[in-house]
Amino acid sequence: MKLKNILFLSVVVTALTACEDMFDPAIENNHDITQMYTDPQFARGIMDNANLVLPYDEYPTTEMATDNAVSNELSNRYSTMAKGAWSPSNNPVNEWDTRYHAIQYLNLFLENADQVVWDPSSESLSAMHGDNYKGNAYALRGLHFFYLLRAHAGKVDGVLMGVPIHLSSEDGSSDFNQPRASFKDCIDQIMSDFDEASKLLPREYGDVEEDDVPAKYKQMGGNNSEYNRAFGNLQRGKIDGRMIDAFRAQVALFAASPAYASGGAMTYEQAAQYAATSLANAGGLDGMDPEGWRWYCDTKMIQKFKFDGPDPAEICWRGVVQNTTTPEDDNYPPSLYGKGRVNPTQNLVDAFPMANGYPISDPKSGYDANNPYENRDPRLKEYILVNGGEQGPKKAKINTQADNESVDGLNYEDGLSTRTGFYLKKLLRPDVNLKPKTEKRHFGARIRYTEIFLAYAEAANEAGGPQAKFGGASYSAYDVIKALHNRAGVGNEYLESIKNDKDKMRELIRNERRLELCFENHRFWDLRRWNLKIDEAAKGVSITTDAETGNAKYQFITVEPRDFKDYMIYGPLPYSEILKYDALRQNDGWPTVVHEDATENVGEE
Repeated sequence: MKLKNILFLSVVVTALTACEDMFDPAIENNHDITQMYTDPQFARGIMDNANLVLPYDEYPTTEMATDNAVSNELSNRYSTMAKGAWSPSNNPVNEWDTRYHAIQYLNLFLENADQVVWDPSSESLSAMHGDNYKGNAYALRGLHFFYLLRAHAGKVDGVLMGVPIHLSSEDGSSDFNQPRASFKDCIDQIMSDFDEASKLLPREYGDVEEDDVPAKYKQMGGNNSEYNRAFGNLQRGKIDGRMIDAFRAQVALFAASPAYASGGAMTYEQAAQYAATSLANAGGLDGMDPEGWRWYCDTKMIQKFKFDGPDPAEICWRGVVQNTTTPEDDNYPPSLYGKGRVNPTQNLVDAFPMANGYPISDPKSGYDANNPYENRDPRLKEYILVNGGEQGPKKAKINTQADNESVDGLNYEDGLSTRTGFYLKKLLRPDVNLKPKTEKRHFGARIRYTEIFLAYAEAANEAGGPQAKFGGASYSAYDVIKALHNRAGVGNEYLESIKNDKDKMRELIRNERRLELCFENHRFWDLRRWNLKIDEAAKGVSITTDAETGNAKYQFITVEPRDFKDYMIYGPLPYSEILKYDALRQNDGWPTVVHEDATENVGEE
């Protein structure tokens, strides 16, 4: 057997063995894929391995490799990456092995799913279960290909290329030395998988009455009791048609963006249409959740949420919902017994406009450099703990000043205190107590409708200008930004002044995306797809008290450099893959040879 085949098989066996608890009974040497035909639990376990390795985007990770945040843990791999240590053999955002392993599981599942007897007692119920699992498998394969493409697509000799497309399972006889597919072919395949998933899955899971059972299943003799077992309330949280519409919108915006437009896979008009279709599932602009900008601490919504009930209006695809104190343990300021890990930057603070909507750099804003946190966009103090801000159930005032000789002060204690003069508030519940610990339910969000509203605004503005409408939507980019401002309590004076200026509207939309989606791991990818400057140093503020006047003095400081080269708009292929397979070509700019002492970092977010 060829060495490459041995290497591949060893990886697959290791991955299967590591996840063997998902199978019942456990995978043993005397089991093969045919076991799934009569063992639905075994079959589900194969697909569930692809579910388990979906990226966990509910904690700020890539944010700390951008101008939005730094970590006070100096060994943080995203900070290390941003300071110049990113390479094909040291890549914290490497998706290659994990995504291809997931795709291998899904290919195995899809090749054999039609032979599974999902329920021997009923042909119709067996068909319903089969459609559910196959639909989820197609959707997951499309998603894993998207995450793979986002991390590794790039230009080879100036031509935008994708990744190898694997649509069948592989074994020791497979030829793994495959060239990269075109970027367009990759996008087309992703969309094709989403289309197949849509044919099999309901728009939304939920119990139905007898008359509402789809004709397809009625013709098999199916009834609503069976349908509700396969597609009813208990299935909520799995991928459904609403989520697939959102996936399409995400992929289309990515493909239409400046860094990828040369691939010819998607236009901004198409991206706007996909986003409009997704937003129709949420009721369009009228369905925008008034509390959506602070869903993570909407305690009324979180406490009454039931797992077999509908998702909140803001949430298209929920993440982990659990009782925990982990976000607060990691990010409360140290005086409240937290580790203060994620430190927002002055760069991000400056991006929040004044309450009237004007950027702080505009003379009409009314910005006061001696009182910089007052009369600002309300989202600033909601998302970021500024000096003098409140945190915790007792609303403790936090002093981050450089001359504050306590643990919350700037750089007071390495690995614990803030490095920028700010602490994180977004994603944290303010009613959590860490001593004694009081766990509270936290609501994770994989996809929020706010993201899709912003995707529509961006695409619609690029395709037709600030007031153009697409996809049957009754609203424009201008209308979306106005609605987002209104729900957060931000004035629209500046918006009104630019409502016919496409270029200024682009800047505003991009800034709104930065603010609304901050600490949700979007900016690292957004800066790249926009083909923008990615080496802006992360800054902070050193606040001291003037001995004579007693007033605070603000001095901006450089906290951490960002050493990203222009070619790093696109991430690298793993050096180990380039070494093994001569048909694979590395993205332009990235080295194809590394030092002998380099080791492959295959860590995921």
